[in-house]
Amino acid sequence: MDREQIKNILPHREPMLLVDEVKKEGEYSVGKYTVRGDEWFLKGHFPNNPIVPGVILCEMMAQSCCLLMDNVINNRITLLLKMDNVKIKDSVKPGDTVEFRCKLINSKDPFYFAQSEAYKNGKICASGEFSFALK
Repeated sequence: MDREQIKNILPHREPMLLVDEVKKEGEYSVGKYTVRGDEWFLKGHFPNNPIVPGVILCEMMAQSCCLLMDNVINNRITLLLKMDNVKIKDSVKPGDTVEFRCKLINSKDPFYFAQSEAYKNGKICASGEFSFALK
């Protein structure tokens, strides 16, 4: 799925759409985002040493998780309710491509719970658990 197809599932639009592509692999969704370097969140974080803020990595993971619910969203908005056990293990900089491996771990409509791990160069750089409500 490319960015235009993702827009059929997520309500996010530029500059807040933070997934370039996604595919399903069994029970997982695998999203990717390549940091170009001109993103708004890099402008002051940090001058002469741009690093993707951890909260933006969380948003990238959450958006990738939402694609697991594509068959139940049905024109509802996916709201992020809670983040647990978030760990940032390595920095992400311009030129890096981050891959998000997400799995739905529980659901009781309208609530959905997922885990995500972010990988840079094959090594984990962030992880967390996310709770969503569909409204």
